[in-house]
Amino acid sequence: MTPTEPLYFAILILTGAFTGVISGLLGVGGGFVMSPVQYWLLQETGMQPDLAIRVALGTSLFVVLLNSISVTLKYQQKQAVIWKQATIMGVSGSIFSFWGSTVASYLSASTLSTIFGIVMIIGALRTYMTPSVREEDEINSNPILYIFAGISIGFFSGLLGIGGGVIGIPIMLIFLHFDMRKAIGTSAAVIIFTSFGGSIGYMINGWGQPGLPPYSLGYVSLIDWILLAAPGFLAARKGAEIAHFVNSEHLKRLFVLLMIFVGLEMIGTI
Repeated sequence: MTPTEPLYFAILILTGAFTGVISGLLGVGGGFVMSPVQYWLLQETGMQPDLAIRVALGTSLFVVLLNSISVTLKYQQKQAVIWKQATIMGVSGSIFSFWGSTVASYLSASTLSTIFGIVMIIGALRTYMTPSVREEDEINSNPILYIFAGISIGFFSGLLGIGGGVIGIPIMLIFLHFDMRKAIGTSAAVIIFTSFGGSIGYMINGWGQPGLPPYSLGYVSLIDWILLAAPGFLAARKGAEIAHFVNSEHLKRLFVLLMIFVGLEMIGTI
C-alpha cells in the first residue's frame, strides 16, 4: 500500500469521521483511535516502525486540536464546560505535553506501544469502578490538584499523541469528583491546550528527520492530517449532540470498552 492509493485515503477518511463522533460523544481527542490506525497504515507503506509511530502520534495530536475546538464549542452551549478548572489544567498540561512529545521522539515503537496499551487499560479499569454521576457541589476546588492533574494529562498526551481525554476523564471522575457529562465537556477544553503543546513538540523534534512523508511538518503529516481532520471536525459536533441524549452510565461503559480494546491492540503490536 502507498499513501496515494484510494484504499489509504478511504481508511483515513472513515477513521477521521469515526473519531470525530467519538470525540464529541466521549470528550476525548480521539488519538487513541487514530494513532493505532495510522501506525498500521504507515508501516504498510514500508515506513520503519520507530518513525511510523512518531508520525502517527504527532499527526493524530494535530487532528485532535481541531476536533477538541469543535467539541468544546458544542459542550459550552450545554454549559458542560467548567472553564476555571479547564484553564488551570490546560496551561500546565500544554507545557508538559511539549515535553512528553520530546520524550516520545527518543523512545522505540515497542516501548511507546506498550506504554500506550497499559495506560489505556489501567484508565479503563479505574473509570469502570467510578460512579458516572455525582452532585455538582462535590467537585474538588483545590487548584494544586488541578495543576498536578494538568501535568499528568499533558505529559501522557504528548508522549502518546492522545490529546489527554483518556487520562483526564478518569482523573476528573476519580480524584476531582466531576460527573461524567461535565468531565467530558471540561476534558474537551483541556485537550485544546494539551494538543497544541504536544503538536508543536512533534513538529520541532521531527524537523528535518529522514524518511518523513511528503508535506510534513516534523512528525506531522499534513496529507494525513487533512484526510483525518476534515471529516472529524464535521462529525465531532454531531457526536456532542448525541451525548446529551445518552445515559451517563452508557457513555462510561462505551468509553471503557473502547479503551480496553485499543489498549490490547497496541500491546499486541509488539
